[in-house]
Amino acid sequence: MQLENYDPELFYDELFAESGQPRPSAAPLVQWMKDLPLHELQQHRETAQIALFNLGVTFNVYSDNQGIEKVFPFDIIPRIIAANEWENLEKGLKQRIKALNLFLGDIYSDQKIIKDGIIPAEIIHSATGFLKPCLGMKPVGGIWCHITGTDLVRDKDGAWYVLEDNLRVPSGASYVLENRRVMKSTFPEIFQTMNVKPVDDYPSHLLETLLNLTPPQLSDPTVVVLTPGIYNSAYFEHSFLAQQMGVELVEGRDLVVVDGYLQMRTTKGLRRVDVIYRRVDDDFLDPLVFRPDSLLGVPGLMDVFQQGRVTIANAPGTGVADDKVVYAYVPEMIRYYLGEEPILNNVPTYLCWRDQDKDYVLHNLEKLVVKAANESGGYGMLIGSNSTIEQREEFADRIKANPRNYIAQPILSLSRVPTLIDDQIEGRHVDLRPYILHRGDEIYVHPGGLTRVALKKGSLVVNSSQGGGSKDTWVLNQ
Repeated sequence: MQLENYDPELFYDELFAESGQPRPSAAPLVQWMKDLPLHELQQHRETAQIALFNLGVTFNVYSDNQGIEKVFPFDIIPRIIAANEWENLEKGLKQRIKALNLFLGDIYSDQKIIKDGIIPAEIIHSATGFLKPCLGMKPVGGIWCHITGTDLVRDKDGAWYVLEDNLRVPSGASYVLENRRVMKSTFPEIFQTMNVKPVDDYPSHLLETLLNLTPPQLSDPTVVVLTPGIYNSAYFEHSFLAQQMGVELVEGRDLVVVDGYLQMRTTKGLRRVDVIYRRVDDDFLDPLVFRPDSLLGVPGLMDVFQQGRVTIANAPGTGVADDKVVYAYVPEMIRYYLGEEPILNNVPTYLCWRDQDKDYVLHNLEKLVVKAANESGGYGMLIGSNSTIEQREEFADRIKANPRNYIAQPILSLSRVPTLIDDQIEGRHVDLRPYILHRGDEIYVHPGGLTRVALKKGSLVVNSSQGGGSKDTWVLNQ
């Protein structure tokens, strides 16, 4: 196979230390793949893609006039993370989630972090994810972020950085499980050789996290997954996780508040709901409190929640921590709440609301990535090195008009993984989204996570809506 001639170039490669020299953790995989004819690997890729299609592993693209449902592209060459490296990532993620949870509890109550001058009040109060109706709320056990997907990247020096936090409705866990199922059926023998940590127990960990939110006196609590419906981009995941956990998948129209409790309509009448794993954005949860035009939520839901008669995971209001300006302060949150130095660093970030930062950004747009504070999916972003003069001028006007809404970061040389492109194996840039479950005293980090890969040559945008795909992530036991 072509791996003998694979050249990592000047990037950090996840499988190769240099041309022809695999990293120790990847050596057994590389040797095994060298003995595999290229045409056989291509056949396995086609078989895997067909299997994912038959499993219904799809996502929706609203703006695509070719039809909204697409199969998530999957690459057959996995990404490998050594055991000691994963151990450090795990510690860093737990530290970060602990601090973020304390931050959320603080800003919706005493706001000590603002009073002590760590974060300016206007940054919090101007964040679109900061919800005034959530002031004074006290979620069960003081936990706001039960399920988090944190995006990590690795730079050319091999160091890991946190790219962003996803605390509202992070998606992608279903792809992790289905990718692994397909890989194990395609290459069963290599898994035993490599001693890869399993991932198929995520639904049971998720269900345990949700059940942990119910009062101990409830002998048979009811958990549901709340979805916006079949046209949502992550509907496959909503239905998949509900099925894997053995709980009901519901839409807002299936729920009603009766006698002070949230009830689910069933063929046998109303049934009380105790925990909602919501995959609906905050603004749409309750038309009586947030957007009055919402048809996706349940009128009166927030009142029931505030009364402690139903638990919502993640809690409403967590979206303030997804704001990319607030993200820049997470290292300070760790120092403030935990008295520790961050284990995982942020990407260096310029905040355009600061005049000095704004001036630097405006004069160096071609060297920076500019991001809108509340956009996701690769939208609202300028990659300076790949932009035109017209695009840079447009973003300069946006920044001047609303500096609070923009941050900028240096363009990182994201790490790469060998990827099968047509009949060639070429390096493609990747990121990583591990999933973290917070249940009281315990924070669980699922081994691996979703490795997203930019399938376009030279592209740094890994999002599925922008032409990205995914890989299986192998965390080694030793």
